[in-house]
This record gives sequence, structure tokens and C-alpha cells, in this order.
Amino acid sequence: MLILWHLGKEGTKRFGELKSLIPGITQRMLVNQLRELEEDLIIDRKVYPVVPPKVEYSLTKQGVSLMPILDSMYEWGKNYMENVAETEEEIKISNK
Repeated sequence: MLILWHLGKEGTKRFGELKSLIPGITQRMLVNQLRELEEDLIIDRKVYPVVPPKVEYSLTKQGVSLMPILDSMYEWGKNYMENVAETEEEIKISNK
């Protein structure tokens, strides 16, 4: 989901950019995820014939169609965290 989020919100990215945007991901895991997303026609991989090789990743039309779902999940998570924080504060106040 983080790969899709960054490509959907920030546009086309190179491999190194994606790796730096996703803390803790290994090179192997990112390669595997990008390959799967490409095979599923969710992202597009464009290779430029230059030295050193330049590869860019972007969302396909199918990938773009996922963005409203990711936006909804983001809003849900944000609301959830706010509610958890409010509940924790209420518990602290009632325990005093």
C-alpha cells in the first residue's frame, strides 16, 4: 500500500526514491513488490536506454482507480488514531 500511496500522491518515482520513502524495506522486498504490482497491471515500469540504467515506476489506470480506496483507508486510520487518543485521555482523567 505504501508504494501505491507514494506513486498516487507524488507521481512517478525511481527505485531509489521509493526505497528511501519506505523505512525498513529491503531492496529484495521492494523489487518483489514492484514486480508483483507490475504483473498485476497496477504499476507501470518504464526503462530508459541510458547508462547507468534509468527505471521509473508510475500507476496504471487500474492503479489510479485504487486511490479513492487508499484515501478512505487513510481517513479511517486518522480518525481511529484520534479516537484512540481521546479515549486514552478520558481514561487517564477518570483514573485520577
